[in-house]
Amino acid sequence: MVKRRTWLLGGVGAAGALVLGWSLLPPRQRLNTAQPLPVRPGQVALNGWVKIGADDSVGVVICKSEMGQGVLTGLAMLLAEELDADWARVQVEAAPIDKIYNNLATVVDGLPFHPDNDGSIKGVAAWMTAKTMREIGVMMTGGSSSIKDLWLPMREAGATARAMLIGAAAQSWKLPAAECRAQAGKVLHPSGKSASFGELAALAARQPVPNKVALKAAGQFMLIGKPLLRIEAASKVDGSARFGIDALPAGMLHASVMMCPTLGGKVARFDAAAAATMSGVRHVISIDPLHGSSGGVAVIADSYFHAMRALPKVAVEWDHGAAAGLSNADVYRQLAKTLDGEDGFGYYSHGDVDAALKSAAKTIQAEYRAPYLAHAALEPMNCTVQFKDGRATVWVSTQVPGIARDAVAKVLGIAAENVELHVELLGGGFGRRLEVDFIAQAAVIARSAKGAPVQTIWSREQDMTHDFYRPACVSRFSAGFDAAGKLTAWRNVSAGQAIVPNAIKRLFGLPMAGPDKTASEGAFDQPYEWPNARIGHVIVDLPVPVGFWRSVGHSHQAFFKESFVDEAAAAAGQDPVAFRAALLGKHARHLAVLRRAAELAGWGQALAPAADGAKRARGVALHQSFGSVVAQVAEVSLAPDKTIRVHRVVCVIDCGQVVNPKMVAQQMESGIVFGLSAALYGEVEIENGQVKQSNYHNYPVLQMNECPLIETDIMPSTAHPEGVGEPGTPPIAPAVANAIFALTGQRLRSLPLKLG
Repeated sequence: MVKRRTWLLGGVGAAGALVLGWSLLPPRQRLNTAQPLPVRPGQVALNGWVKIGADDSVGVVICKSEMGQGVLTGLAMLLAEELDADWARVQVEAAPIDKIYNNLATVVDGLPFHPDNDGSIKGVAAWMTAKTMREIGVMMTGGSSSIKDLWLPMREAGATARAMLIGAAAQSWKLPAAECRAQAGKVLHPSGKSASFGELAALAARQPVPNKVALKAAGQFMLIGKPLLRIEAASKVDGSARFGIDALPAGMLHASVMMCPTLGGKVARFDAAAAATMSGVRHVISIDPLHGSSGGVAVIADSYFHAMRALPKVAVEWDHGAAAGLSNADVYRQLAKTLDGEDGFGYYSHGDVDAALKSAAKTIQAEYRAPYLAHAALEPMNCTVQFKDGRATVWVSTQVPGIARDAVAKVLGIAAENVELHVELLGGGFGRRLEVDFIAQAAVIARSAKGAPVQTIWSREQDMTHDFYRPACVSRFSAGFDAAGKLTAWRNVSAGQAIVPNAIKRLFGLPMAGPDKTASEGAFDQPYEWPNARIGHVIVDLPVPVGFWRSVGHSHQAFFKESFVDEAAAAAGQDPVAFRAALLGKHARHLAVLRRAAELAGWGQALAPAADGAKRARGVALHQSFGSVVAQVAEVSLAPDKTIRVHRVVCVIDCGQVVNPKMVAQQMESGIVFGLSAALYGEVEIENGQVKQSNYHNYPVLQMNECPLIETDIMPSTAHPEGVGEPGTPPIAPAVANAIFALTGQRLRSLPLKLG
C-alpha cells in the first residue's frame, strides 16, 4: 500500500508540475468561440470573428462597444486587411459573450510597473495575468485598449479565414493553394480563374483550420494606415443608429427614478398613495442600493412623461447614511492631513532623494489640488429590460456586457444563460458605463412589470448627482537644484481615493490586495530621468463613490506633474521645453514628440495678439499614458474679465502603428475638448453629503465658440499600436496652466483653472 504521505507529496508535486506547465504555455486560443456563432441563411462563420455570406458580405464580429471612438471601424479594418476583403462589403455586428473576447491588455497594463521596467518579474506578471484574464477575465471596452488588445487576434482571424477561402478555391480548381491569392473579396489564380468569397464560403467552412498563418508586414498594408470613413457614420447622420435610449420593444412601459439625494443613502420608508392614483401610473416601488449606487424609488407608467410627473408625488423618508454632513472642505482637509503624516506606498524610487534635497543649493515646494468630476455623458443612464417566463432580455449601452448580464441574472434570480443582452451604441461612456448599477436597477424595476418591457431612464439631475466620480486628489512636491541650476531631487506624494478596489468590490463583491496603479499613474510612470526621486500615494477612504473617468489617474496627476515640471524650469531659469529635453536623454521617442510639438507650435517665436488686442502666451506639457506619448502646446489669452481663452492647441502623438489616422486625430480633438471642459469648468461640489451640480447649467462643458483650433500631428511608427481614446486628455490642463503662468506670472495649482 502506498503511504498517505507519499501519495500527498506525489500529488502536490504533480499539481505543481501541472501549474508550472500551464504557466509556460501561451494564453489559450482567441480564434474560436465555445459555441458556434449564430448565422443567417446563406452565411457561414469561419471563426469567432468573421462570417461570410453567399451575397459576398463580410460580417466582422466586434466585441468592443462603440462610444464615439471609432472602434467598429478600426477593428473591422484589422480583420479586413488580413482577409483581403472588399471594404465596401464589410459589415459589423456585436459579439456574443465568450471568453475569447475577454480584454487582456487593460488588466496587463494595469500592473503597477514603470514603463521602463523590462525586468523578468514584470514579464512573468504580464504573462500570467494575460493567461488568467483569458480564462476568468471580462469583456470590456476601456483603458484605451481595444486596438491594442485585438491587434493580433483580429488580424490572425482574418488571415486564417483567408487561408481557408484560398484552400477552398484550390480544392475546387484542383490547383496548388500556394499559387492562389486573395484580393478585394475574391480568390484569384494566374490562369485567370476567379471566385468571390461568397461563392467559396460554404466550402471554406469545411476546410481545416491552419495551425499557423503569416501576417502582412507593414509595407503590405492596403487598409491599415488609411483614413477610412467610419462604418457607422451614415447611420448617425440619417438617424437609423440605435443607442440604448432608442430601444422600443412592443408594449414598452417607462420608469423614472428618484434616488436618495445623499450619496450612498437609501429609502427608510415611503408613501406612494398620491402617485399611484395619477394617470398612466402602473407601479411605484422601492429600490435598494445596488452595485455601489444609492437607494431610491421608481414609478412605472405608460409614458416617461407620466412617470416623471408622478415621481415627485411619492413621499419618501430617507436614510442618509455615512456621507451625511460631508463637504468638499472636509475632503480636502482629510487629504491634506493625511499627507502631513504619511508618505504612502512608493510607486517609484531612484537614488537617495532625502540626501539630495538636504544637500541642494536651492529647493522649491508646492501643493496641487484637483476636484471630484462627473462624467456628464450626453446620453443619461438608461436600460430597457423585459423579464418574462424566467428569461430576461436587455437593451443597454454598456462597456461591460458580461458583467451587465451577470448583474441582471443575479437580481432576478435566474441563470446568466437566461439573459439575452443587446449592446447598443453608447451616447458617451468615458468610464461611467463600466458600472452596472443602473442596469441592475432597471432589472429590479422590470420585475414588477409582470412581463412587460420597461425602459428606465435617469433624468439628467439623477445622472449628475449619482455618478461614480473622478476622485478628488491633493499632491505635494519638492524639488532640489545644485548651484548651477541642475535638478538633483524630485519628491512627490499624493493622497486620494482608490478606484480599482472600490470597483472590484461593487462589481464582483471581492476584496483587492496590493497597490492600485490608477491612484498614482501619471505621476510615477513617466519618462523623466530624475537623478534622485521618490513618488508615492496614500489611499484615503471616503464615503464618496469614485470610478473610472476618461484617462483615470492621468487626468489629474498629469496636471500636477507637468505644472511642477514647469515650476522647476522657472526655478532653474531655463526654457520649459529645453528643461524637459534635458531630462529625456535616454528617451528618444518622447524627446522627438516634444521637439515636434515645439516646432509646429513655433515655440520661442513671437505670438501675435488676440483679435481684441490681448496678449497671448504659450504653455507646453508632455505626458505618456496608455502606452502613447503626447505633447501639447496651448496658446492662451485673457478676456477683460480674466476669463481664460484657449486659441490654439498643437498636439503631437506617438501611438505606435496607426490603424486609421482620421480617427486618431478625432480622438485627440475629443480628448482635448473633454480635458478643456474639466480644466476650465469641471468641479463637483459636495455639501452635506449631496452633490450640488445637477445639469449643464452648473456643470458646463466647452461650447463650440470656445473651442480652440486643434492641430494634430501623428508620429510615423511601425511599433505595436497603443492607446488613443484617452491620451489626448491629460496634457491639456497643464499646457493651459503653464501658458497662464507665462502670460501673467501667476501659478494656478488647483483645478478648475481660475484667476483671482
